[in-house]
Amino acid sequence: MRVLVAMSGGVDSSVAAALLLDRGHRVVGATMKLWGGPSDSGCCSVADVEDARRVCRQLGIDHHVFNFSADFERDVVGPYVSEHLRGRTPNPCIECNRHLKFDRFLERALRLGFDAVATGHHARITEGRLRRGRDEAKDQSYVLAVLGPAQLARVVLPIGDMDKSEVRDRARALGLGTADKPDSLDVCFITASAGRRAFIDGRADLHPGVLVDSGTGEEVGTVPAVELVTVGQRRGLGAGGRSVGSPARRFALEVDVARRRVLVGAEEELLIDRVPIGPPTWTGRPVPPGTRVEVQVSAHGAAHPGVVHEGVVVLDAPVRRVAPGQTVAFYAGDAVLGAATAETAGGA
Repeated sequence: MRVLVAMSGGVDSSVAAALLLDRGHRVVGATMKLWGGPSDSGCCSVADVEDARRVCRQLGIDHHVFNFSADFERDVVGPYVSEHLRGRTPNPCIECNRHLKFDRFLERALRLGFDAVATGHHARITEGRLRRGRDEAKDQSYVLAVLGPAQLARVVLPIGDMDKSEVRDRARALGLGTADKPDSLDVCFITASAGRRAFIDGRADLHPGVLVDSGTGEEVGTVPAVELVTVGQRRGLGAGGRSVGSPARRFALEVDVARRRVLVGAEEELLIDRVPIGPPTWTGRPVPPGTRVEVQVSAHGAAHPGVVHEGVVVLDAPVRRVAPGQTVAFYAGDAVLGAATAETAGGA
């Protein structure tokens, strides 16, 4: 089988390529040039391209660079800014998977005559079903839950049955320079030095907002940029994050950008047992309304039992509010059924 491996310059994709070679596949590596601006997150940099090229040279395989920067701007960066301007909390890494790694990259691979693409994600595909990776601490099935069956049929995940320590040991045994390279954890286009506010402020207007107590309706503080407040947030709310005359903390319950208003309340007010969702994407056959599922609302969060209905997930027990724009993934045991985007009660 001819496989094009998405080489990020990290240890996981390096070992993925090596394993495929060991299995007798015809392997070529390719790195996507996505972001051309400043980056200190450990991905999407010139150094990462060089690391990927060096690994391919060590493995004796060809290496290519695909310039998808215009697609990345259109499908990831632009929507990231737009979502914030609507008071939502986007997940750009999931959108990168949806639009770049498993759409544009896969499309390019098929056009070049490859049978499949491979990545270094810690997840597994068995009998056409996406499943959790063996390493529970590193499982990345959540960020792949937006993939459909046509994509999964052309995807190979070689390291899904390995623990991270095994991946690094394999890289050391092969003498790969990426063996001890740290994992990239942050959004590639947001630098630690400038931060999210500076990035968005350079592309759109941000506005101050008021904090309104959910119980009294009184204004209890202000925020410098209402567009950057996330549902569930406590830090950064200033005096509005504390109740008057009480040490009790307040949390952001709702963000209303149009009115430049953030509703704040006690921690117990964050708890909900219904999560409004947009149209789901299913990894296999669509799940009928009324199906019991396990719901995961963050990359490494716990799975919560509940029932998926049209437009809403009803949970067996309350959980903290899910910020609109975040991904809600559905599981049955270790199998990923699909995912949807969390919405506000009105679907905004």
